[in-house]
Amino acid sequence: MATRRTPHAPRIGLALAGGGPLGAIYEIGALCALEESLLGLDLNALDGYIGVSAGSFIAAGLANGITPRQMCRAFIENDADAGFEVSPTAFVHPAWGEYLQRLASVPALVAQAGWRYAFKGRSLLSAFERLGRALPTGVFSNAPLEAQMRRVFDADGRSNDFRRLARQLIIVATDLDSGESAPFGLPGWDHVPISQAVQASAALPGLFPPVKIGSRHYVDGALKKTLHTRVLLDRGVDLVLCLNPLVPFDASQAPHTRTLASGDERIPRLVDGGLPVVLSQTFRSLIHSRLELGMKGYETSHPHVDIVLFEPDQRDPEMFLANIFSYSQRRVVAEHAYQQTRADLRARRATLGPVLARHGIAIDDGALDDAKRHLVGRRPLARGRTARALRRLEQVLADLERALPPAVQA
Repeated sequence: MATRRTPHAPRIGLALAGGGPLGAIYEIGALCALEESLLGLDLNALDGYIGVSAGSFIAAGLANGITPRQMCRAFIENDADAGFEVSPTAFVHPAWGEYLQRLASVPALVAQAGWRYAFKGRSLLSAFERLGRALPTGVFSNAPLEAQMRRVFDADGRSNDFRRLARQLIIVATDLDSGESAPFGLPGWDHVPISQAVQASAALPGLFPPVKIGSRHYVDGALKKTLHTRVLLDRGVDLVLCLNPLVPFDASQAPHTRTLASGDERIPRLVDGGLPVVLSQTFRSLIHSRLELGMKGYETSHPHVDIVLFEPDQRDPEMFLANIFSYSQRRVVAEHAYQQTRADLRARRATLGPVLARHGIAIDDGALDDAKRHLVGRRPLARGRTARALRRLEQVLADLERALPPAVQA
């Protein structure tokens, strides 16, 4: 890390990775812990924000003045007084338009496949490969998510226009046809509405269809890089705080508890979890190896910048075994992320303290050592028609999580 004190007021940036709804929930819990434990850090007044996939919504909210606690109240606790609403239905709306469009193409594709087989000398398998074009590119529509984000950012005191924000915000997606990163918010890319950039950055292939912006189609920003921290580094920040929700699990070092806080049973060996767990470990290992390589590269390319990374403990089975698209367990996951981040700060207090102090940030020992602090309290049983509808919706979402194919869950 850097040892040179900057001659100007420290410039601080925040980089948020993706990870599905689980990643967003983790980041909200972790940010709440950082907000109350670090004196001199205003998460709504940083010099730059960069968000990828699920992290794009969190970054856009912070740049718009929405505090981590407000996000927790709206997204985790369904608090109607949070100042904005994020309904879980935005994540599970079937992509009916995509289904109908692909279905309408089936007769022509069948005819083309028959022609290729009968008159072009193609094999039967090759001819029917053409029918793959009839498969939908996403299970759920991301249009409701964009509409909700638009309403949130169009509210008084906020903006859905990158150019009107007081703080630099960059939302990264991936151009589907070229494979190149699309840094929405930078000059030349800042005419796109923030809500649409978030929609594109969070368009995980297979789950959500690509997002058309202009004449191009965009998908999840994590396809190219995990954090895209270099965008902030190249803009002259002195300190970058990074949050990455997904890490590979080290089962050999995990505590040997049989039952987790979420109520799930711990898997003694990853292979015993079958294909979903193996795929999850593979996916997490791949994206984390990219992150580690990037961090090593930044030490060489930007030696005078401090980079502090927060992520789950790799020995923690709670975060690994949580469904990456979980919404029904959001309170448990958020509280766990909050407490785990506080524990991480306590464990690294001696080394992080001097680094943060170079940038005008101090660790609040009183808040950090207060064992009574919690993110979410016990929720009283709500009454009324709306409350019953919300409980029914949560049950439907829980059933949907269990019904998702293993490859999608991982």
